[in-house]
Amino acid sequence: MFTNKDLEYRSIFVINCLEHRNLRVSNGELLLEEVIDDEKKTLTKLPFQKILALFVIGHITITTPLIEKCRKNNVALCVMKQNLRPVFFHADSAEANYLLRQRQYAFGKDDISVAKTIMKSKISNQCQLLLNTRMHDEMTKDAISQCKDAIGKMESVDKYETLMGIEGITAKKFFAAYFQAFDWHQRVPRAKCDVLNATLDIGYTVLFNFIEVFARMFGFDPYIGVYHRLWFKRKSLICDLMEPFRCIIDVQTRKGFNLKQFKADDFECRKGEFSLKFEKSGEYYKVFYTALIERKRDIFEYIREYYRCFMQGKPTECYPIFNY
Repeated sequence: MFTNKDLEYRSIFVINCLEHRNLRVSNGELLLEEVIDDEKKTLTKLPFQKILALFVIGHITITTPLIEKCRKNNVALCVMKQNLRPVFFHADSAEANYLLRQRQYAFGKDDISVAKTIMKSKISNQCQLLLNTRMHDEMTKDAISQCKDAIGKMESVDKYETLMGIEGITAKKFFAAYFQAFDWHQRVPRAKCDVLNATLDIGYTVLFNFIEVFARMFGFDPYIGVYHRLWFKRKSLICDLMEPFRCIIDVQTRKGFNLKQFKADDFECRKGEFSLKFEKSGEYYKVFYTALIERKRDIFEYIREYYRCFMQGKPTECYPIFNY
């Protein structure tokens, strides 16, 4: 499993192979090449001993030497689509971690102790985002007050339904205040009822896919969560782990509309549902995955510490907190 030494001396590399690039192994090194007019130009060389994980964005050919080198050097290899959805994943150490999955299956379904820690981190970041706006209108003040009250109340919460209620009320006030300048109505996941909701869905999907890759590096069963319940084909653990990091997408969405990176004209409406025009999808995905790649170390360290705490049965105060 990955150690502090791995993190100190090895790096997570994210390689964009969307534009005429490919990978090959030569003399024990990984070569990133650019292909222009059938001519190959080497852009960089990476020794496998320095690679902790290799994220490749785009469609490439996976060769036997590349897989063998990754296996020999314990490198997690993931090939992702443009929206960071994994289409191929390989990590020997993760596949063998049956003890972790035993602990996941044995975790009490009525135990919300870890779920409360995750929600505290999420709501704390929502509060910080509101404070960062430096707005002093009543809606923002009320939302900040709700966030602080929610964090305080969680200490005494002992029922799952109560925790869900607190999160729901807080999220409603957060979105209304944070996106008030954009004619915000309500958050309707996956319904794509307006341009802003559709953009948030795109960002959260990219985040979900990015989190899944890190979780799989440690061997988690993505379907067994501690807050989101079991549901057919829903990767509940990934839904849990992405909660503290939703703020990254919220910030990028607000910034994108303010800077005119995102515009209503980029979408088309069909039967009351807004969808991003195909030619614009690359621009939107790039904005979101660039923001996430800048935080890749924070995300890796968070999931690594979560893994250690979960495996060792540590008290909830030992679990990691991500502060935006």
